[in-house]
Amino acid sequence: MEENVNSDEVFKQKLENLFDFEFNNEVAGVFDDMVSRSVPFYEEMQRMTSELAGRHAQQGTNVYDLGCSTGTTMLLMDKKIPNDIKFVGIDDSEEMIHKCREKLNNFKLNREIDLEVADLTQDIPVHNASVVVMVLVLQFIRPAHRLDIVRKICEGMTKNGVFILIEKILTEEKSFNRDFIDYYYDFKRRNNYSELEISQKREALENILIPYKTSENISMLRNAGFGEVEVFFRWYNFTGIIAKKL
Repeated sequence: MEENVNSDEVFKQKLENLFDFEFNNEVAGVFDDMVSRSVPFYEEMQRMTSELAGRHAQQGTNVYDLGCSTGTTMLLMDKKIPNDIKFVGIDDSEEMIHKCREKLNNFKLNREIDLEVADLTQDIPVHNASVVVMVLVLQFIRPAHRLDIVRKICEGMTKNGVFILIEKILTEEKSFNRDFIDYYYDFKRRNNYSELEISQKREALENILIPYKTSENISMLRNAGFGEVEVFFRWYNFTGIIAKKL
């Protein structure tokens, strides 16, 4: 999968009035570069997600990407899942859905795909789903809404359906949190983000991205109705979890 991407320069210049981070048209236009340079092993996490989705997708069901952004996850899942299984991509950003539709059209996938703009805190349009993925999405939803959202996702899934969740996390032991954050910022520096870009984005995300501990995410998944829960990826303060509805 290859596509020309625009370089992320959203926080490159000093901003006098720093805004809360949002997935607007500017971010949508550079999102693929932003996420690949900001999330460690992003391509590997996406590959693992597509493999797991391909293993668990069931004939006669739907596969959902909640917070689908520009459609990268669906493009990779398309290679692993039979063409007669419908994909549904949902995002609350019209700009992201526009970019997603544009990208998917460019690749001319041979399957039914629905793209919808929806606020997951208001509605969870998940029905007959054997696979639901949320890649770096739930962390942007206010904690008060998360359990209810995950419970409704579980209710909309088939028996033995799986929910694949990738999140930024807090450490279980506070003494290691600073270490992991420092290593994460080192990762960003290796990907040519300046100190100004790192600090401004951190401030913009401060009240927008609210991570849980891995144990808190696992408890939430079990309380929502999932019977089996397993961590399949971990890098310092990022993790991937798969949960099965029994």
